[in-house]
Amino acid sequence: MSDYIEQHTYHGTTTVGISCTDGVVLCADMRASAGYFIANNNTMKIQKIDNHAGMTIAGGVADAQNVTDMLRYHSNIHRIDKQEYLPIKSIARLASLIFFQNRYYPFIADILVGGYDKQGPSLYNIDMFGSLDKKTYVTTGSGSPVAYGLLESEYRDGLTVEEGKIIALRAVKAAITRNIGTGDGINVAIIDKQGYRLLTKEQKKAIITL
Repeated sequence: MSDYIEQHTYHGTTTVGISCTDGVVLCADMRASAGYFIANNNTMKIQKIDNHAGMTIAGGVADAQNVTDMLRYHSNIHRIDKQEYLPIKSIARLASLIFFQNRYYPFIADILVGGYDKQGPSLYNIDMFGSLDKKTYVTTGSGSPVAYGLLESEYRDGLTVEEGKIIALRAVKAAITRNIGTGDGINVAIIDKQGYRLLTKEQKKAIITL
């Protein structure tokens, strides 16, 4: 059964998150693969949780989408009830608890949660067993070893989102070049005091050749 699940789970991805001085950059490729089969070449792996928060997904598509829906639900309920945004740390902790309570029948996913709240920008990595780590930069998925090579050489303290988005795009582009599970384009989201926004195709092309 485990071999069957492995063979029929969409996987193969590169996601990147960078915490900057004025916001958070989330970046991901657009390919969903099942083994050597490209199941979808227009997958949105960056999801909006609320106006101040977003996440990336890697691993099983259905599992990650399920977690995304739960985080959106609780974030929206908190905003309606309290008339304020749910802190990024609380969203990340909630994600951690969701993964941990399902550890015996785990969600096959690895997510990044990032955003901008009263405490400023913050970025967290949550794995399939609920481990929670705050990061300045992080990458997940099958292309992450390649992406880390570029991130570790180019990341520095004091980056702005304008600088961070260039590094994130270059990291995912490098993974596309060397990883079979990564490809078919790149999506980038910026989350700062102005809120959540995706870069347009024109804005991305102005930075890097896709």
